[in-house]
Order: sequence, then structure tokens, then C-alpha cells
Amino acid sequence: MAFLLAHEVEKPRACSYLPEREASLENLVLEDVTPEEYEHLLVRGWRRFGLVYFRPACVGCNACVSLRIPVEGFRPNRSQRRARAACAHLRVEVGPPRVDDARLALYLQWHSERETKREWEPSPITAREYSLQFSYPHPSAREVAWYDDGAEGGSRLVGVGICDETPRAWSAVYFFYDPAYAHLSLGTANVLHQVELAKARGIPHVYLGYRVLACASLRYKGAFRPHELLEERPALDAAPHWVTPPEEA
Repeated sequence: MAFLLAHEVEKPRACSYLPEREASLENLVLEDVTPEEYEHLLVRGWRRFGLVYFRPACVGCNACVSLRIPVEGFRPNRSQRRARAACAHLRVEVGPPRVDDARLALYLQWHSERETKREWEPSPITAREYSLQFSYPHPSAREVAWYDDGAEGGSRLVGVGICDETPRAWSAVYFFYDPAYAHLSLGTANVLHQVELAKARGIPHVYLGYRVLACASLRYKGAFRPHELLEERPALDAAPHWVTPPEEA
């Protein structure tokens, strides 16, 4: 059973996604969260990194909208199918998240490229920080690792998807990859693979986190259709209301 260690709402700060706006998060620090308890939070718009469960609590802004894919109704479009085919030669392993030199180097390589092309703030990461954010022991935690076995010099780790699995929800938490493989649209292939994983496991929804239309790093999520959006941020004891956007109804 979950044990609450802390609950806070941040003071407003500069938004990471929309620089001209202010943002704040509502944070829960929880121990011993079961997959069922986590799912209760996930379907109400909460996300997780390590022990911290969070959701937007911004005043006067609702740009961050939770998005999920109904697995049975999902049909990839042409460009998404091309991405999946382009990555068909890569080997995929699903298991518990872990931290090692290969994962740290891949994360730093990917983030450095984003700093250059998208003007992200530098984000050096240590093994301890990686463990706390991405590989903290949790019964729901999963990792989808992509390998190129035909790479020069031997098999190479080229992508890592951090995920969570509950009885009726698969959550795509974070994904980073080798920028040299960007032409394969590995990020798109990673989402499609997770939809396939969920379908094979009888899980009805894949949660992609927050879609922000004005942010290039998060806008892409809306291209996976049909999808559903969380209409509001319900209280912990309130029923969530997911809706299909009008253009997809």
C-alpha cells in the first residue's frame, strides 16, 4: 500500500515548454506504490519519475493535456508505418530499467544534440541521478532497449524507452536515442512497438504523457490517432473523463 512522504505544489517558475509562461507542478512523493494504485493516478493525469508522482498545477494555463492511445482502435498512418519498417532490423529487449555506462553515454549524446538544435538547457546526469529518475526499483517499471547488432564494431545500444506497466495501462515515460539514427524515426517506431506490446499483453491503453501543441518536443503525440484526451484534472477521488477529440469522433 502506498505511503505518502510529501505533498507539495511548486511556486510558479519559468515553463520548460512555453518559455513565455509560468508553470508549477503538484508533486506527491510516495513509497510502496502498487501497480493498481499507480494506475489510479495515471488515468487521472499523473506521471512518475522515481518516487515522485506529478501533474501540472499551472494557474490560468491548460496547455499540457494528458493523451492516451486506445490500443484496439489505433491504426498507424503511412509515415508511422515507414518508421516501423525502417527500424525492423533493430533488436528490441524488454526488461527492468538499469543504469550503466552505455545508457549514460547515450543519454548525454542525445541530450547534447537537443541542446544544440532545440536550445535545451544542458542536463549532465550522473549514475545516481539516472537511477533515481529512470531505474528506481518499482513493480511497474520497464525498459524497452533498442540495439543495432549490425553496427560497425559490434552490437550497439541505440535507443532506450523508459516505461511503466500496470494491469490496464502502459505508460511511455521517456525516450532517448543515438542522434545518428534520427533518420529512421526511431521515436515513432518506439511508440508503435509499445502499442504492440500493450496489445499483446491485453492492455487497453498506452499513455503518452502530456501533449503541448505549441511545443515541438511534445506536439508530435497528437499524430498518433485515434487518441483520447483527459478533459480536466480530476481530484484523486474523482472519476476521470477521457474524450476523443471532435475531429476524430
